[in-house]
Amino acid sequence: MTEKATELSRVLVIGRKRDGRNCYDPEARRELVEACLRSGVSVAAMALKHGLNANMLRTWIGRYQRERNFEIGERGSKQSLPVASSAFAQVVASQPAIAKVRSSLAAKLPNGIRIELSEIGTNELSAILRLLCELPCSGSTPD
Repeated sequence: MTEKATELSRVLVIGRKRDGRNCYDPEARRELVEACLRSGVSVAAMALKHGLNANMLRTWIGRYQRERNFEIGERGSKQSLPVASSAFAQVVASQPAIAKVRSSLAAKLPNGIRIELSEIGTNELSAILRLLCELPCSGSTPD
């Protein structure tokens, strides 16, 4: 993934709190989050480049998206939001619908034997027919 236009127009860290945590400029934060939402941008790489923890940057992205969705719902009109496209596509494995075909077989063999099979599946029917075809016919067997 490549970063596109990752330079911020403002300084991200503007100070420190008493406990040593950084204070971030809200506009620079918003700019960074919007840059992360562009297609093809790695959030982890952006966090590394700007000296941030990737989890914190993802938290900012989530907050930004929730706030934007709230604003859109409140006004009733939709704006075009920058959307992150995933490199992964959801794959759903599906089985083709196989209809259960039930067949029946009735046969009278030359030696007088009668075979009647009902409600038999196609797999079983094909196996039985193969076996019957392999049997020698009564005309070819010596008496």
